Amino acid sequence: MDTTKTSERSTLRRRMLAILAAAVAAWGVGAQAQSAQPLQQLRIGYQKAAVNLVIIKQQGTLEKRFPNAKVQWIEFPAGPQLLEALAVGSLEFGLTGDSPPVFAQAAGKDLLYVGAEPPKPDSSAVLVPNDSPIKTLAGLKGKKIALQKGSSAHYLLVRAVEKAGLQWSDIQPIYLAPADARAAFERKAVDAWAIWDPFYAATELALKPRALATGRDLSSNNSFYLASRPFANQHADVLAVLYEELTRADRLVQENRPAAIKLVSDFSGLDAGVVSLFIQRRPRSPVGPLSAQTVADQQRVADSFFKLGLIPRQVRVSEVVWRPENAK
Repeated sequence: MDTTKTSERSTLRRRMLAILAAAVAAWGVGAQAQSAQPLQQLRIGYQKAAVNLVIIKQQGTLEKRFPNAKVQWIEFPAGPQLLEALAVGSLEFGLTGDSPPVFAQAAGKDLLYVGAEPPKPDSSAVLVPNDSPIKTLAGLKGKKIALQKGSSAHYLLVRAVEKAGLQWSDIQPIYLAPADARAAFERKAVDAWAIWDPFYAATELALKPRALATGRDLSSNNSFYLASRPFANQHADVLAVLYEELTRADRLVQENRPAAIKLVSDFSGLDAGVVSLFIQRRPRSPVGPLSAQTVADQQRVADSFFKLGLIPRQVRVSEVVWRPENAK
């Protein structure tokens, strides 16, 4: 037996269970990941930028941890589409940015925040063509700006408008999925584009645009793991395994960057240079339950959208944050 690996695995498991609180320790997450209720199906929604998920997909990690379950991976172009699938029962688990869960909660979707990664403020930006006369965020007044409605880029643009001293009504938001937005940006059918990685990195290398601002100037750009309520309540121990494996994948990114770039590039079809750039902007990203600070950050996102009338009702983020002690 490799005692070093056994010790490392034991230490990581103890840390994860401590984060989940004392109740989780009783669930006894073992090497075979036995659930309180046997896990039969795990459908995971992800995007190209979901580095930790992509790595464990490419390595077949969950298929090994849950040999008796059917594990399916479903790719989405953006968070709003992913959460719609989760809300109608087509997924059990997925990763999005900050805005999609707010729009979903405001629309009455029954979803739970079950985990988070640290902020990635450098991984999104408001772009303009290199030869654009727009030099500052204030220059966006009256301009057409492409973005995915309900995505993290939506909140990024809300904050950009606020920082510029403008009103939301001062700009012309053009709601487009990332691929369509890229095409519109290239042919200059829009004046600017609010976007996240890897689309940001791919455009940066191919078109050499200028970034009027990044998330560092505007938004924390948090990433959240969400699950259906039945899945979270019935499989709390599975969530602990997911935390463990996603955090292990992040260690690979930090300790063996070339291997991580290859795994993500092989999956996505993106050039290794693009993958390298967007991973370079990504901080260490272990996965665990939401902290009080993260919930407060997310409430500010929700309040901003409500204030502008972009969601139909005010929401309390804390009401849909899963707590281990509430698992049934």
